[in-house]
Amino acid sequence: MPVVITTPGYRYCHKVNHCLSASISALSTVKKPMVTTASSSGTPSNAGAFTTIKETVTFEKEIKKSKFIAIAGPISNEQSAHSFLNQVKDPRATHNCWAYKVGDQYRSNDDGEPSGTAGKPIHSAIVSSGLDRIMVVVIRYFGGIKLGTGGLVRAYGGVASECLRNAPTCLVKSKVPMGVEVPFDLLGVLYHQLQSFEVEDIKQDYDTGKDGTTMVSFKVEFDQSEKLEEAIKANCSRELVFYKH
Repeated sequence: MPVVITTPGYRYCHKVNHCLSASISALSTVKKPMVTTASSSGTPSNAGAFTTIKETVTFEKEIKKSKFIAIAGPISNEQSAHSFLNQVKDPRATHNCWAYKVGDQYRSNDDGEPSGTAGKPIHSAIVSSGLDRIMVVVIRYFGGIKLGTGGLVRAYGGVASECLRNAPTCLVKSKVPMGVEVPFDLLGVLYHQLQSFEVEDIKQDYDTGKDGTTMVSFKVEFDQSEKLEEAIKANCSRELVFYKH
């Protein structure tokens, strides 16, 4: 399974029945999305959910005596993309062309083919598939017949599309940071709710809350945060302070 990426979103603080301002030093700092010098349509969008492929898949096709092998795999960031490329590329091949997409970030490489005839159509195949956090490497073994620019675009884009079309997919939900300031005597009730919602990275900070209270921070699936908050309110008889990023 690909790594689930937690992402920064919005931050608010409210108290049941009235608002208040507060600063939160206990909540974990969320890393900024990675930046690349490659062409990109914007900052990587990691919030919410995305569909990716479960495992590495391959597709092979011979076109005018050239063998094309497309290999697709799940990645989480630029570093894992480089690792994946190093694992699957064949230095004996004529070309190892590739593209990857992580949110709004992407890169591609023609690896010696005419500009725009390999990496770009591979990237277009990824975009058309609707999948995210994946990389496709297309290995070509030249068979002696030139395909021309149009033929290369169709070949690289075609085998990449076929490879992704046959890949098993899965939905991955991102985790968002959340926290609540809770009295000591309600910790048992709170932890019961946290367990039922299968939250992760639970941390407790006794220095952040007021006397008799503690700050509990955790990560919850983005589409479950509101439901969890309501469940906590419903099971706790006193007003609580909630925080979100």
